[in-house]
Amino acid sequence: MGAWTADDIPDLTGRRAIVTGANSGIGYHTALQLARHGASVVLACRSAERGQAAFDRMRAAVPDGDLALGSLDLADLASVREFASRHAERPLDLLVNNAGVMALPHRTTADGFEMQFGTNHLGHFALTGLLLPALRAATSPRVVTVTSGFAWAGRLRFDDLQGERRYGKWTAYGQSKLANLLFTRELARRFPDVTSVAAHPGFAATNLQQAGPRMEGNSLMERLSGLGNAVMAQSAASGALPTLYAATAPDVEPGACYGPRLLQFRGAPTKVITPPHADRPADGKRLWQISETLTNTPYTAAGVTGGG
Repeated sequence: MGAWTADDIPDLTGRRAIVTGANSGIGYHTALQLARHGASVVLACRSAERGQAAFDRMRAAVPDGDLALGSLDLADLASVREFASRHAERPLDLLVNNAGVMALPHRTTADGFEMQFGTNHLGHFALTGLLLPALRAATSPRVVTVTSGFAWAGRLRFDDLQGERRYGKWTAYGQSKLANLLFTRELARRFPDVTSVAAHPGFAATNLQQAGPRMEGNSLMERLSGLGNAVMAQSAASGALPTLYAATAPDVEPGACYGPRLLQFRGAPTKVITPPHADRPADGKRLWQISETLTNTPYTAAGVTGGG
């Protein structure tokens, strides 16, 4: 694989895409490049104000782009269902499960789930299931789920998935990102007609690094995180390249993960190795069953069938 750039994205005219968390960072640059290359793109954003600001910036950058703004809070399953009901009527070629939170102090979602597991994994699990009929109605549908290098440190604590007995913000984050990989592979196994792949940005300068310290009121760590982004991180535009490769390149492999080629830290996108505990089918099946129950989103009830 050469030094792939956004210029290598093929013509996407006629293809319809949804990008979660498209108001900033990786999500914004993913949606921007998809629109620049002809896709019809829905920016799925939690904040109406930030979503509108991103929409306006993108409209200015791609005046002829086919853009729409949608309201989606992945930490609220009612919002997920409402969003899906508005966007499931037409074939969907691409779903980019990008939105996420990182290393937050303990919080819970509207449905009582630990915030990182609930947002990063369960919200996207439910969204994908509800949109699966629209995806399967498309000619060559694809789902890209954004994970992180922190998946290497993640462990699924099946006896305490919600961190009710013991909570560590980084432990919870790693678990949610490992769940993203297991979900990607289990989706590929159950529905081979949908190309399910993962991607991660390496170390990219986004607002994720500063959100946790800001919520804790730790201004020093917030400033240090900002400094680290400025000194060491690649840009959000560069960090979006693995996601864009996974979303558009013709040679992606179902269940694979794409990230930066230089120590998975920065650089052009390539297929990357993942932690061995992300390749445990029994864990993937167990997580799937738990996720269906917690979100009340059995994929068979969404008009689809899948292997057990």
